[in-house]
Amino acid sequence: MTRVWKWNRPVTVREVLEDLQQERTIAYTTVMTVLDNLHQKGWVRREAEGRAYRYEAVSTRAAYAAALMNDAWSQSDNPAAALVAFFGMMSEEQRQALQDAVRIVQGPETRQAPEAAEPRPVRAEQPENPENPGSAEGTAGR
Repeated sequence: MTRVWKWNRPVTVREVLEDLQQERTIAYTTVMTVLDNLHQKGWVRREAEGRAYRYEAVSTRAAYAAALMNDAWSQSDNPAAALVAFFGMMSEEQRQALQDAVRIVQGPETRQAPEAAEPRPVRAEQPENPENPGSAEGTAGR
């Protein structure tokens, strides 16, 4: 799957084989069997091209990683504790990526407007009218 995700396009058994052979010796039939197994499990789809197939990932590597994290988290008997432990393992860069992701998921409608984020200063030159709290003296009749 690493090769299929890396190239982000349909690949042949031969392409994957040649790439893997740069690192180690591996047989064509081994690569073909693995890609066929991935197809049967629904990880890749394939399209015939002559006597061979082109294989393409069904989902992204990011979606796969998210599914793994969700699966592990959902198996916890204490999800909050699992998250705290997970966050504790993160590097500063990973925590920043998490904060960025939360901002993206929340979207602009859940973000506070700049004026709502900071309290407004109280205008000292206009004392409150004790008879009408919340209004400034001298402005009631205008």
